Amino acid sequence: MGCCFSSEGGDESVKELAERSQITPNETAASASEMVVNLDPRHVEFISNHGLERLVQGKLFTYGELYAATGGFSDHLFLGEGGFGQVYKGMLDATGQEVAIKILNLQGNQGNKEFFTEITVLSKVHHANLVKLIGHCVDGDQRLLVYEYMPLGSLKSHLHDLSPDKKPLDWDTRIKILVGAAKGLQHLHVNADPPIINRDVKSENILLGEGYHPKLSDFGLAKLGPTGDDTHISTRVMGTLGYCAPDYLESGKLTVQSDIYSFGVVMLEVITGQKVIDDSRAKTERSIVEWAMPMINQKDFAKLADPVLNGQYHMRSLFRALIVAAMCIDRTANRRPDITLVVDALTQISESQSRRKRWSSRLQSTVASNASSAEPREDQGESS
Repeated sequence: MGCCFSSEGGDESVKELAERSQITPNETAASASEMVVNLDPRHVEFISNHGLERLVQGKLFTYGELYAATGGFSDHLFLGEGGFGQVYKGMLDATGQEVAIKILNLQGNQGNKEFFTEITVLSKVHHANLVKLIGHCVDGDQRLLVYEYMPLGSLKSHLHDLSPDKKPLDWDTRIKILVGAAKGLQHLHVNADPPIINRDVKSENILLGEGYHPKLSDFGLAKLGPTGDDTHISTRVMGTLGYCAPDYLESGKLTVQSDIYSFGVVMLEVITGQKVIDDSRAKTERSIVEWAMPMINQKDFAKLADPVLNGQYHMRSLFRALIVAAMCIDRTANRRPDITLVVDALTQISESQSRRKRWSSRLQSTVASNASSAEPREDQGESS
């Protein structure tokens, strides 16, 4: 067995971790050093400043424990596959807790980079709209991450190619999901210091818990944002086709506004139900942005609503949501709103919907009550 890092119940020293793994402290340090190679230099500095054993949070798992939790990584527990690994559903024997277990693909060193990036990000920030890292394992050449299980799956799975037994998301739920996802992004951009740029905001990485509570997930491509007088960081372009900001694609200059563009694309996806890239659309409309912007500019808002909604939305709410999305996908980065403005705008949309529903409910109740009191009683009818 190799080493598994943990700080459950408090920080554990490298020596203690080594003793638990039956290898020497020097071997542990060497293994950690190898994994840090080729990370973002500022991630390396962050690890150095805080101490690896303090950063690695959550429960320590052996490979055998996670193998057992997934029934030997059984096909019927397979949840999906990302750019750098496969994800399985599991149940921990010790607690009975359901979890999601990601096995990192270490080819080309990207798996190691993603492993440490996820750990540094999820150990640095905690929020109700960010997925929780429960634990991890480093066992020989195996790198595994263990997350809380999100029972309703990804937002993407509720928007596209719905199975007959899956009910489409209603309008209120869509706005609720957008508000929560925006708050998660706000925590990364505003509360983290330096800010954290997700770099892979997309519907597949927004996971849903009970009550459609959204959480951002998959921080393997995240970068620490610019500090001081710097306006951007220069980096190799990575992300997902259709979600990447055009300015980032063209220049490699990454800013928090790159995430804002991606979130705007997610908003269009949620509002319209359209796929982000669709080869069945005309060549000039393959991307959802190219497809939607002409209709937004012409104010053909009703044409943009997801047909499965069957008109069950308030037109003003649709209009306001589309305007926010259009601002987010502005081709010029410095014209995009910051995430706090996006959160405020979406919250106002959500609250106005709640007020309308309460007013409508009271009105219906009043009408029903008045109708009931206006009906003649049987004894009154007989006496007349």
